[in-house]
Amino acid sequence: MGICDGRTVIITGAGGGLGRAYALAFAAEGANVVINDIRNDAAVAVASEIRENGGKAIASSDDITRLDTAQRIVDAAVEAFGEVHVVVNNAGILRDRMFVSLGEEDWDAVMRVHLKGHFCLANILGRRWRDQAKAGKLVDARIINTSSGAGLQGSIGQSNYSAAKGGIASLTLVQAAELARYGITANALAPSARTSMTESAMADVVKKPEDGIFDLWAAENVAPLVVWLGSPLSRHVTGQVFEAQGGRISLCDGWRTGVTRDKGARWQPSEVGAAVDAILAEAPPAQKVWGS
Repeated sequence: MGICDGRTVIITGAGGGLGRAYALAFAAEGANVVINDIRNDAAVAVASEIRENGGKAIASSDDITRLDTAQRIVDAAVEAFGEVHVVVNNAGILRDRMFVSLGEEDWDAVMRVHLKGHFCLANILGRRWRDQAKAGKLVDARIINTSSGAGLQGSIGQSNYSAAKGGIASLTLVQAAELARYGITANALAPSARTSMTESAMADVVKKPEDGIFDLWAAENVAPLVVWLGSPLSRHVTGQVFEAQGGRISLCDGWRTGVTRDKGARWQPSEVGAAVDAILAEAPPAQKVWGS
């Protein structure tokens, strides 16, 4: 018996890297898995691997950035397995440039894949689950989003990616607050792992260690947290952002009202500087932007 027996999960970007690791881990815990990847051959290969190991999986290469094509993914999942219980929004791309060198196309592509890609499937499934709950059906559904350390702290050369990933973290908070009444949880993670994206950006950092040394950057290390978040065991956890790398799981401490100075009346412009300096002197320093 696995912790996800009978549950159906859609995973985007599951043809390799983190998505593939999640798919294999979900299947090992009894889930039916929909492998979505724009690279059809990669999606088919992962689905075949799961089936060869006794699991249940189908492949999909439909576009996650449009509602009409995202609907096809959900329809295929329902046709194959009867229902969908979990969506893992994992797919992403990089178009790294320094901010003043960034073009409109590079900005739009990253926003489309990350932000709109996170919207489409979750919106379709959220409406499906809401309607089921309103009809009296017991819903125990999961939205699992993918943020990043770049989205939480910023990353030099990745203003588009950082903005998108920061938006995903905020999206997760709103989804959790709005959808809890329907039996839906929404959480996000900021994973650190060796993938084609991280290898292209920092190959020396994420390279595989010699045999016998714990592989801190293996994608398989992140998968157990994602599988647990997709299981019935996590129904009490929502609106959280987790960081995961190697054997470490951390809860991200989000924006909150911090050190304050309240005059009780309108500030004069000449007074503001001293107040801000006092606030900054008292406040804990922010984590540094990645690459700084």
